Amino acid sequence: MKKSYFFKYSFLLLFMCLANWVFAQTGTITGRVIDETNLPLPGATVTVKGTKISAATDVNGYFKLNNVPGGSQVLVASFIGYAPVEQQVGVSGAMNVTLQLKSASQVLTQVAVIGYGTVKKTDATGAVDVVTAKDFNRGAVNSIQDAIEGKLPGVVLTSISGAPGQTSTIRIRGTTSINASTDPLIVIDGVPLSNVPAGGTDNILTTINPNDVENVTVLKDASATAIYGSRGSSGVILITTKRGSKDLTINYNVTGSVSVIPNDVPVYTADQFRALVNQVYGGQTAVTSLLGSANTNWQNQIYQQAFGEDHNLSIAGTAKNLPYRISAGYNNTDGILKTYNYTRTTLAVGLDPSFFNHTLTVHINLKGLYNLNNFANQGAIGNAVNYDPTQPVYNGNTRWRGYTTWTTDGNTNINGAPVTLATANPVAELNETDNKSTQRRSIGNIQFNYKIPGVDGLTANANLGYDISLAFGHNNVLDSTQWVYLPVASGGQKVYYNTVNRNLLAEYYLNYKKDLKSIKSVIDATAGYSYSDFYTNGNTISSDYLQTIYNPPAPYKTDYRLISFFGRVNYTFNNKYLLTFTLRDDGTSKFAPQDRWGLFPAAAFAWRIKDEDFMKNSSLFSDLKLRLGYGTTGQQDLTNNNNYPYLPVFSQSDNATRYQFGNTFYNTLRPGPYDAGIKWESTTTSNIGLDFGFFNNRLTGSIDAYYKKTSNLLNVVNVPVLTNFASTLLENIGSMQNVGGELALNAIIIDQKDWHWQMGYNLSFNKNKILNLVGSNSPGFIQVNPNSGIAGTTSGVIQANEVGYPINSFYVFQQIYNPNGKPIEDGYVDRNHDGQINSSDLYLDHSPDPIVTMGINSDIAYKRFDFSFSGRVSLGNYDYNNVAAGSTYRGLYSSLGYLSNQTTNASFTQFTTALMTNQSDYYIQNASFFRMDNMNLGYNFPAFAKSKLKLRVSTGCQNVFIITPYKGLDPEISGGLDNNFFPRARIYQLGLNATY
Repeated sequence: MKKSYFFKYSFLLLFMCLANWVFAQTGTITGRVIDETNLPLPGATVTVKGTKISAATDVNGYFKLNNVPGGSQVLVASFIGYAPVEQQVGVSGAMNVTLQLKSASQVLTQVAVIGYGTVKKTDATGAVDVVTAKDFNRGAVNSIQDAIEGKLPGVVLTSISGAPGQTSTIRIRGTTSINASTDPLIVIDGVPLSNVPAGGTDNILTTINPNDVENVTVLKDASATAIYGSRGSSGVILITTKRGSKDLTINYNVTGSVSVIPNDVPVYTADQFRALVNQVYGGQTAVTSLLGSANTNWQNQIYQQAFGEDHNLSIAGTAKNLPYRISAGYNNTDGILKTYNYTRTTLAVGLDPSFFNHTLTVHINLKGLYNLNNFANQGAIGNAVNYDPTQPVYNGNTRWRGYTTWTTDGNTNINGAPVTLATANPVAELNETDNKSTQRRSIGNIQFNYKIPGVDGLTANANLGYDISLAFGHNNVLDSTQWVYLPVASGGQKVYYNTVNRNLLAEYYLNYKKDLKSIKSVIDATAGYSYSDFYTNGNTISSDYLQTIYNPPAPYKTDYRLISFFGRVNYTFNNKYLLTFTLRDDGTSKFAPQDRWGLFPAAAFAWRIKDEDFMKNSSLFSDLKLRLGYGTTGQQDLTNNNNYPYLPVFSQSDNATRYQFGNTFYNTLRPGPYDAGIKWESTTTSNIGLDFGFFNNRLTGSIDAYYKKTSNLLNVVNVPVLTNFASTLLENIGSMQNVGGELALNAIIIDQKDWHWQMGYNLSFNKNKILNLVGSNSPGFIQVNPNSGIAGTTSGVIQANEVGYPINSFYVFQQIYNPNGKPIEDGYVDRNHDGQINSSDLYLDHSPDPIVTMGINSDIAYKRFDFSFSGRVSLGNYDYNNVAAGSTYRGLYSSLGYLSNQTTNASFTQFTTALMTNQSDYYIQNASFFRMDNMNLGYNFPAFAKSKLKLRVSTGCQNVFIITPYKGLDPEISGGLDNNFFPRARIYQLGLNATY
């Protein structure tokens, strides 16, 4: 019996000891903190409830808790601006968890990518704006610029054409250069892109499918962009793509669209044209006999209803601790101009593995593009306006492939010799032109982030990336076509081209982040090195269509390198006072060795006023932060891919400029002009801003004011004869400024169970002025813009620069009007009072750039229905209406023997001699506008398949309407020169989205 009790109690004692031992064990918890969109939250705090055990997440959202007591524990995750979350776990050894937080206020809690790191919007010291995917413009968007248009204050996007897949000019806080690039730097998942497009395509952003993008961050002031040094003077756009999710998610999205032309150019009908020609040239049989009997609407002949389709499929999830996302997209869109087509196929892969208990994280990004373009001959747009409406499309000739063509016999012989300078048949231009391009492009990188053991808060990052594209195509025109007369008259053409762009990137940096609680300070320091190589080569071969005469091949190859050292320190004291210091030292091979290096510093300060004791209990303010910034950035991207401006570059002449030795003509090599002392352009920016939130952040926003000055402008100036290889030279001379302000507002008007209404509004003001052009700040010297030629003439420009005026102001005569407000033909003000009207009387009048821009957007949801719209306002921008300027009674007939239609504006002016009328300020017209860009209506079906399948249908319209005083077809013209612009289509779309 005693033995039995002994064993019983011994067993009980052993069990109790084992139990105490088990429960006395500790464990390790690793994991990740993410937001609603599965993006990591760096700087979040994870605590074991009831203990002092806590950890902060790293830049990728990962954390690690050591010595956690075994058994049931509660983890608490918190992040400023997010609702804290608690999750119960059973601790036994090592385990991994994912904690997902939901934001308390959408705008203030956004995580911004700032270059070599991330920062919470509330911690940003510079001028930084973020647009997330859920805020993108909806509908049939072909590129990122379509998705964010009107969403960002200080960012003006203007599509250069209404053709599908075309690019936009992007200006952040105005124009900062005359002859260097004014395009912002674009960085995709850590890979900076070159602003030089591949041949056959204009849009460097077509590589990225908008459906793959998670957010777009825009860095606007120097304190934010200085980390990119010489490439940040025009702003930086950082694009972050979507990543893998915790659970398997499959998404398919399809959009079908129909595009129509909203309106066309008002021209004379055939009957009106016959009456007008007989009125103006009555009794002149040589002219009136050219009239035909047809009634052709040439604009109807070249435009069409165009159809488009866009498909996107993505699969995201986690496979054995490997987050992944794979997506594919296909877009096929016709243009409203017949024969135009844009096709894009994209593939994207994102992998985010981690190793060694999350001490090493790897981000792999691969993106591929296969793009086909069928470029319609856009010369048909202008010729459809001007072709004689009394002529048929086909007249039965055998010489010109049946298309009506002006001949030297006054059309008495339809098979006669062509009038080569006459208006070309626009239908023939479309049908007889074969202009296609193919682009293959891949962008990728692999990033390593390693937590260095033994030094808490120290991480090492390596980023290896590439951007490689191959573009090739042809631009062929059949022979027996009147409008191609070189190298053989009416011989057509064959042009073949190819381009290879290869950009390589290697970056390494260390980041140290330490929370010094004893002195209420947080230090976040980054220091690194960057190497970039940009290589381009290509060739162009051209001949007549039958390849009887070839022009010399035009091969080219260029390469430059950029080496940089950079550093940034963020210091936070008492969670209220934030300082940022940034320094970048860039060296470029574009300049001579003695001028290659440029140092670009910046500093910023932010004060969280709301966290002060006197503001903590405010019921009005829920957020208030003051920002101050100052810094310098540079510019070394020259136009025309000019990578050797300090060296004489020799180029081969074409066949029209050969030199004769005896009976043989030789192509020559000629040197281009160069400046051995050319160096960096630099832009200095001062910025003051205020971020605010009212009523528990139901109303949030920011207000900024800035001053930007660009010095050592890269400017083309006249040089003395025999001092260089040309009469003009690119030099560092001159300066300009941009002064402006911005306001951004976001309001949650209704937030109830069944109703939600949110509105956004932004306003920007920017005033550009040239301070110095040729080493003097005195006005009087006029520098014409050689790229502002007047269409329809062989000479004459319409824009120029002068000290005290905005860049590329219009250079015109001051029109005199009669008492009825009608312009007097060639009647201009003698501004210099010398008794004659000549070029000395030209003056600068208005600018093509807007002074004020606004954006407005709204999202309304009622139960399962939602409605959204977005629109833009542009004020103070002017256009030169070249279409109207070229429409006169004089233009009805040419002494070469052909007639041309005109716009109906000719009946108002009734100009008959029109010697200088195309330079009249009458044609400088107010192009301010309000455009409703998007309106969309959607419905979300109840979930299917055990709540795993979600369906949504939507319908909408793009380019809904426009209100403007402008008298041309469309006031939104990049550069302000309106000459037969490819019309922006009105697009109706129907979409279906399925998520499982």
